[in-house]
Amino acid sequence: MHLGSLYTAAASFLDARAHGGRWLVRMEDVDRPRVVAGSAQRILATLEAFGFEWHGEVLRQSDRFDAYAAALDDLHRRGLTFACSCSRQDLADEPRYPGHCRDGPREARADLSVRLRVDSGFVQFTDCIQGAFRQDVALASGDLILKRRDGQFAYLLAVVVDDAYQGVTTIVRGADLLDHTAAQMYLQTQLGLRTPAYAHVPALVEPDGSKLSKSARSIALEPDAAVLQLVYVFELLGLAPPPSLADAPLAGVWAWGAEHWDLRRLARHSALTRAAR
Repeated sequence: MHLGSLYTAAASFLDARAHGGRWLVRMEDVDRPRVVAGSAQRILATLEAFGFEWHGEVLRQSDRFDAYAAALDDLHRRGLTFACSCSRQDLADEPRYPGHCRDGPREARADLSVRLRVDSGFVQFTDCIQGAFRQDVALASGDLILKRRDGQFAYLLAVVVDDAYQGVTTIVRGADLLDHTAAQMYLQTQLGLRTPAYAHVPALVEPDGSKLSKSARSIALEPDAAVLQLVYVFELLGLAPPPSLADAPLAGVWAWGAEHWDLRRLARHSALTRAAR
């Protein structure tokens, strides 16, 4: 975790606390080849060191493959999916998936992906921070991958199934994921699942516009300086903490933040440039 991770997690945590809600932690490790050994434990230890408290057990996507398979089978039985032989290289020059395999795989091969048929039409919603948003998923992305050619379930399927399973009602996350929301809502509709409310906080960027997570100036999280780093994050979230908060205990910092939390302070921004520290 880095400063950008803390910033987004704090926004989510404060919103839950301010509304008397439950804050959930999920290890999104569905992409098994990319999982780094020990990373989950380090993330949880960092969250605990910064005073985050979550409700219930940590849900791990790597334990949920049967649920994803059941959802995929349901879509298949209703004729909403199809097998696709296209590789990334095949689609390298395509701005969206053009539907090559809708009537059957173009190539006979063992490693086929599974795609969701996406019909034209706008998905519309009002984001709690970014305001009105709409997207024609068919035009933006085309038919969506739910299971990859290497047999791994797609994050899209996993996150939609898990949000419903955990009873998630509000999702607070970075604005870099705003463009993915319509696809998730489309899949929710196809599976007959409830759509949560969404709030996309402005992404933290450097003065040159680069992502904070890829910046050489990205600040590492230091548990020994948890209060000072949280106060800085509160500043970035528009809370205007008083100087005296830097001397408060960790629990007091969170209590102050929840009391003063207001999503409207972040309205309409897609990105915020952080100050050098």
